[in-house]
Amino acid sequence: MTFSFQASDTTGHILLYLLLCVTQLCLLYGWIGHSKIRTQPGSFVCENSNHTPVTILLWHWPFGRAYSLNGDICWDLYKIPGCKVVDQRSEFSNADIVVFHQRELAFKKQQLPLNLVRPPGQRWAWMSLEAPQHNGDVRPFANLFNLTMSYRRDADITLPYGEVQPQDGEMEDFSMNKSNLVCWVVSNFDSRHRRSKVYRQLSAFVQITRYGSNYARLPAANLLPTISRCYFYLAFENSISKDYITEKLWRNAYLGRAVPVVLGPAPEDYNAVAPPGSFIHVDDFASVKELGTYLQELAADKHRYMEYFRWRKDWKVKMMTDWRERLCKICTQYHSLPQSKVYSDLHAWSNV
Repeated sequence: MTFSFQASDTTGHILLYLLLCVTQLCLLYGWIGHSKIRTQPGSFVCENSNHTPVTILLWHWPFGRAYSLNGDICWDLYKIPGCKVVDQRSEFSNADIVVFHQRELAFKKQQLPLNLVRPPGQRWAWMSLEAPQHNGDVRPFANLFNLTMSYRRDADITLPYGEVQPQDGEMEDFSMNKSNLVCWVVSNFDSRHRRSKVYRQLSAFVQITRYGSNYARLPAANLLPTISRCYFYLAFENSISKDYITEKLWRNAYLGRAVPVVLGPAPEDYNAVAPPGSFIHVDDFASVKELGTYLQELAADKHRYMEYFRWRKDWKVKMMTDWRERLCKICTQYHSLPQSKVYSDLHAWSNV
């Protein structure tokens, strides 16, 4: 069997081919159905089932400190398209996700809008960056929330205090201008905390320069320059909880250019988020005395000490401090978030 085409047939096939090509480009770059949503090649488009931008309603600002939401904040600041963050409660009926911060709920400064009818498909997100013992009573919130936002890696939306991002850098000499062996900045010293006990034990073997309450005051502007003169920084968490790794590691130690000696969750939790060979975990030593000996030996050996900074050639630290960025992050995961999940026992989940 053979096929023959007239000139008109050929022209028609060419036009059909061009139409298909244009259609594919439109689908790829988001020109069909949501022309108002700006995208970049290879980027995601965040929209709800109505092909409109996803609306995130923050019911109350964490700790009462409000940020500006003027303009297309997610796009303007973070290049996240199709994401609308609002704090006007009049938007409740239009919101795809409503976010509640636990701190205000715990201290009765805010209440859940249980008197309002939740629109079909609307999901409520519980948000907290506090360790369990500082969350207050979570038991009243059973069967109310669909999503969790937390530093925990198993949260629906993980909000770390910091993270590492790839970079092409050069190896610097971080062993220079060090005048103190070990430093610690602490504003909440509680003798009952494990970190306080380890500090007292370790100070019997090595010199620790301490700043904060009852010791030398350290203005915020002097924090990182001061830590940079220390070989090691005690990145000791005040609460021991799964994945609870705060700015003590990400900002104080890493950005302060000191090797962090960490005390907090298990070593595997640190290994999951921190560059390999970038920290020293207290639990990896049989005794505090053994840890002290190791720190002294390491500071005396420049080559071994510098190994703890090798990761900086390939990675840089990004701090997560803006609540708007945390809210916009919801949109980057919107289509993969569970649709019908309900936390029947939020208290049990949050107290792991």
